[in-house]
Amino acid sequence: MKLTSRSEYALLALVFLARRNATGYVTVETIAVAQEIPQKFLEQIMLALKHARYVRSSKGQRGGYCLAKPADKISLAEIIRLFDGALAPTESVSRYFYESTPIEKEKRIVKVFKDIRDYIADKMESTSIADVI
Repeated sequence: MKLTSRSEYALLALVFLARRNATGYVTVETIAVAQEIPQKFLEQIMLALKHARYVRSSKGQRGGYCLAKPADKISLAEIIRLFDGALAPTESVSRYFYESTPIEKEKRIVKVFKDIRDYIADKMESTSIADVI
């Protein structure tokens, strides 16, 4: 599993919003500057998060984004899967994104990869945005 910039930036944005949740809506520009994320790229990420119902938006002078769910109800795994797909080291051991791969010929290697998948998935699923702020 290797995180893309999209999932890393999404996590940074969500952490920022979780820290500021009580202060209302936050503009993309504010998040981008604070977390050093290219603003145009962040706009696309925020739209994806909005469509997946992790954030909500408001237009106008006091508009921006805020969390649509409590930070303790958003797991790292959900966000990474949204942007990057499988948490598994190879698709042939993925629970949600299975595809056949050549490594399946060697059952002992597959077993190791499943153990890795399980550890990563368990850790990411049990860690929320609230846990990292």
